[in-house]
Amino acid sequence: MMAYLTHLNEKGEAHIVDIGGKNETRRRAVATAELHASREIVAAIFGGGLKKGDAVAVARVAGIMAAKRTSELIPLCHPIQVTKIGVEIEPKGDGAVTIEATVETTARTGVEMEALAAASVAALTLYDMAKAMDKSMTITNVRLNEKSGGKSGDFKRED
Repeated sequence: MMAYLTHLNEKGEAHIVDIGGKNETRRRAVATAELHASREIVAAIFGGGLKKGDAVAVARVAGIMAAKRTSELIPLCHPIQVTKIGVEIEPKGDGAVTIEATVETTARTGVEMEALAAASVAALTLYDMAKAMDKSMTITNVRLNEKSGGKSGDFKRED
């Protein structure tokens, strides 16, 4: 099992992976998260009805900031220069909000964690901005949907 876990050395200790010998390639990752809330809260998020202000704009900026600072949050992630970050926030039916984060770079390592961090933090920010109305909201389905580039090749979630 340790042979498959690249962040463990031969002694089983955590370490950051040496990417110095890898080629720089174009890389892209898309991740999503969902915030489940009442119809009223979803309407307030998109209709400007929250006391803390424009939740969608603040969550988008929070997601962008999270992608840029992922290596500070996840101990074994490399700091990389991202070339593009997009965070889209849309209502999903009556009782949910979908957050989709897309991150791109040309680097020696991928941006999956940056996309996941962006989607997660955007969802957390929406929760924070609406929690005064209802603390029973839930954040679910944080997941990588696709990635391209790099040695491991492309991935696209099929479900």
